[in-house]
Amino acid sequence: MKRICVVTGTRAEYGLLSHLMKLIQASSDLELQIIACNMHLSPEYGSTYLEIEKDGFTINSKVEMMLSSGSANGTVKSIGIGTIGFAEALEQLKPNLLLALGDRYELLSAVNAALIYKIPVAHIHGGEITEGAYDDAIRHAITKMSHLHFTSTEAYRKRVIQLGENPNKVINVGALGVENTKNYELLKFNDFETAIDFEVTTQFFLVTFHPETLSDSSAEDQMKNLLSALDEHKDYKVLFTMPNSDTGSYAITQMIHEYVNLNKKRCTAYKSLGLMRYLSALSHCSAVIGNSSSGIIEAPSFGKPTLNIGDRQKGRIYASSVFNCKASYESISAGLNHILSDNFKQTALTTKNPYEKEGTAENILTVIKKTTFSALIPKRFYDL
Repeated sequence: MKRICVVTGTRAEYGLLSHLMKLIQASSDLELQIIACNMHLSPEYGSTYLEIEKDGFTINSKVEMMLSSGSANGTVKSIGIGTIGFAEALEQLKPNLLLALGDRYELLSAVNAALIYKIPVAHIHGGEITEGAYDDAIRHAITKMSHLHFTSTEAYRKRVIQLGENPNKVINVGALGVENTKNYELLKFNDFETAIDFEVTTQFFLVTFHPETLSDSSAEDQMKNLLSALDEHKDYKVLFTMPNSDTGSYAITQMIHEYVNLNKKRCTAYKSLGLMRYLSALSHCSAVIGNSSSGIIEAPSFGKPTLNIGDRQKGRIYASSVFNCKASYESISAGLNHILSDNFKQTALTTKNPYEKEGTAENILTVIKKTTFSALIPKRFYDL
């Protein structure tokens, strides 16, 4: 039986992986192993490892690595601590394949350890570009340490091949997050309000804003501009989801708390909504605002307008329902007015999601089942 070890460090990436994890768990040919790390284990981010266990999964190893610091120094030290923890976890679990999704620094720790242990890596969401964050370089580094690649579009598949990966090992499967929007029976509006314990009435924004970790402009300045623009639309309620544990995230978190305290009847904030509540929020909101990838990848499937702010996601493929603006107050304000116009709302309703592809999780499972892992190492550079 093949031991498939899934690494997860955040609420968002776990939500994307959860359906695939259930398929692996149900397979008679595969044994699911789970390593939970970083934000999952932190009370300040909601101790979301509990959501994994609530969903019926067993966490085989917990890798503590997050320091209470929003600084570059703290992030780098977390990567080092994580590498030590993953060494211990892999020594214990001895997986046949490590499965990782995305581009976050905790995954860099995981695949670094797997490389030395000669454990092949399957990487989901490679080949994408996010020029405003150091995640961009991390994603490409993970690609070079991985052996199977599951991309979300054909353009991203070609980019992974351009990085020197064998085309036979690079498969365009679409995005797991888009498939999730079709796999879950979401909460009706009244049930959603009950679930979040907040009355959103009929109009609300879903707002998630992360630091631009490569930007010269401060996270505080960008968040201040966003909040000032939101003040111009007080007829809309606001649901904030907190930023990830990136360099600069603490300042954004503090500003959100202060804003919510000043606008308690209009605004609320969540450390983690969980997959069901988050997808339900996407289905009911008036617009998605910020710089989260979900506004680009999942939101178009609900026909919702997205205002994508700044350079964090610069380089990704966008649906016509996504409007990009700079992180200045003037640009955000104008962008909000644009996405709330009747014409843009109609555009969003008829948009085609470029990340949608049928059978995403099943196709990943099929490839994993039929792959001979021992043949993946060593791999050769594929020259164009």
